Amino acid sequence: MDLSFFTDPHSHFGTNPRKEIEKRDIQFLKEVAKPNVNNFPLFKTPSNAKPSALPKLTDKGGHRYVSEVSDKIKFSHGTTTLAFLFKGGVLVAVDSRASMGSYIGSGTVKKVIPVSKYLIGTMAGGAADCSFWERNLAMQCRLHELREGKRISVAAASKLLGNVVFQYRGYGLSMGTMMAGWDEKKGPGLFYVDSDGTRLKGNLFSVGSGATYAYGVLDSGYSYDLDEKQAIELGKRAIYHATHRDAYSGGTINVFVIRETGWEQMYKGDMNELHYGQYMDEAAAEAKAS
Repeated sequence: MDLSFFTDPHSHFGTNPRKEIEKRDIQFLKEVAKPNVNNFPLFKTPSNAKPSALPKLTDKGGHRYVSEVSDKIKFSHGTTTLAFLFKGGVLVAVDSRASMGSYIGSGTVKKVIPVSKYLIGTMAGGAADCSFWERNLAMQCRLHELREGKRISVAAASKLLGNVVFQYRGYGLSMGTMMAGWDEKKGPGLFYVDSDGTRLKGNLFSVGSGATYAYGVLDSGYSYDLDEKQAIELGKRAIYHATHRDAYSGGTINVFVIRETGWEQMYKGDMNELHYGQYMDEAAAEAKAS
């Protein structure tokens, strides 16, 4: 018995609307794709049939922005983040600018990602990479807390993140993050983790394109014996000077302090207000005194 009627009933009546619709759609797409015809934004196509054959972008020094392995354009990402230990806990300070080459994508990026009440991570490099993997880490830390009945240590959390990104080494991840927190037994802790799987423990780190400038301020003013007010001022000043000199950093300064009771945001201020307000007044007072 011929049961093809159930799969294509129109063939028994001499018409096939499905094929007619497909034929019209294909013809429509061919017309739309023609240059200078039906200038719909959604259907604009490159003038070159092979985009990979477009000229390679280079800077004045002849350095290519296009990878030799793939033809994807490489954009520079910039930021300034820092963290250090002091006698009151851990201080974390970041800017808020997101850049893609010379283009400023946003001035209000949250570069501190909460992992738990006692643990936070910073964002430098690819925003999507840092955001995804640190939120993934937050999930793993919560699962650890549910399984073990106690919160994870800063060292263990940083090791988890380092192990994960190490597995993806060579796949294009771009991450330079600091994990800062407070342990129940060991107190404050600070680790640096990057997309190569590098994991370092330390008392002071600065990551990003403005790190060189931030280190200059930190090296001249850092001491473990700083009180909380002095630590906040040092973090603000280091981020300010870095953003003042580094074109890829800017926006607002966000300062966090991690204590035994958990993390807390202690300051949020605009760079320009600091420049034309507090620091300009201080510079004028020093000049007048001299």
